[in-house]
Amino acid sequence: MKFLITSVFVFWGIAKAFAQSGPPAAPVSDAKMRAVFEEIKTPYKYGIVVPQPDAGRMVDSPTVFRKGGSWYMTYIIFDGKGYETWLAKSADLLHWTTQGKLMSFTDHTWDATQKAGYVALVDTEWGGSYEVETFRNRFWLSYLGGSEKGYEAGRLGIGMASAKDLSQPVEVARLPQPVLSAVDPDARWYDNKTIYKSLVIRDQAKKTGYPFVMYYNAKGEQPDAKGNGFENIAMAVSSDLTHWKRFGQEPLITRKTGICGDAQIAKMGDLYVMFYFGAFWKPGAFERFACSYDLVNWTDWQGEDLIAPSEPYDKTYAHKPWVIKWKGVVYHFYNAVGEKGRVIAVATSKDLGKSPLGQ
Repeated sequence: MKFLITSVFVFWGIAKAFAQSGPPAAPVSDAKMRAVFEEIKTPYKYGIVVPQPDAGRMVDSPTVFRKGGSWYMTYIIFDGKGYETWLAKSADLLHWTTQGKLMSFTDHTWDATQKAGYVALVDTEWGGSYEVETFRNRFWLSYLGGSEKGYEAGRLGIGMASAKDLSQPVEVARLPQPVLSAVDPDARWYDNKTIYKSLVIRDQAKKTGYPFVMYYNAKGEQPDAKGNGFENIAMAVSSDLTHWKRFGQEPLITRKTGICGDAQIAKMGDLYVMFYFGAFWKPGAFERFACSYDLVNWTDWQGEDLIAPSEPYDKTYAHKPWVIKWKGVVYHFYNAVGEKGRVIAVATSKDLGKSPLGQ
């Protein structure tokens, strides 16, 4: 009997570990990956859509969603001190008007000088509504938070915030403490130094066993072969958006050098596409993608970049994607760094002309 009980517990432990990591999913075929690339490619660079407000402030990290017949974009501004989260509005995805702030600097909080917000639960269906789902009658954001001044300074973490209406520039309500941090007891080797940007989606099929999935950038204390830190894309899960736990023991996307970061998820039939950016494992910063059938096991695209530096305004970096398809046109928003400073630009699958904000 003792042997039987022990065997049951051993089996249960193995089953639990297996469920956490998931069975190895079939890789996505080369033909399927090529077909996805042909669907999502955006060879026409329209140009800048959100410029720097002035020489002392830089814009970054677009998230685009739709509400009430209008488009909205959250983005972040870095002013030398830290990040704040802003909101813009558009009728056509090309011309944007700043509305105001959603997250501002505060005093004596864990996130006093870093509040870089990203809208959660945006419809992931490719060519879908791009509307934002509510949970418990509120809209939600995850955000990069920290208290030290400077560019992504100090030990950062992920916070959660919510609002009654994300289409208005009103300060959101933030949870008092981070939901993921590098000093958590269950921190992994790949996220035990600092944690950066995040994306929260609804997993309707509960492929992970949970309704909410977070993809996030993280850096561990382990260096690469040259002694430098590197960023990976990792995963956490939740049942209520306020309590999160890491999923698995390894990052989902990593080169173990440079950066893989800023995931966005699109669902194409039974296939999930992860847009992300790469940096410094080859020169510069550039846009990439991977595909999965289960949200956990990803096949990385081996072909050409989705977007790479080619214009004066993105000649240094072209990275941090948000990609949608609307009325037959693919719009690939990204952070561009070049002669116009740090701005938000867009490339499209159809030639829509050139931005009046400069090339």
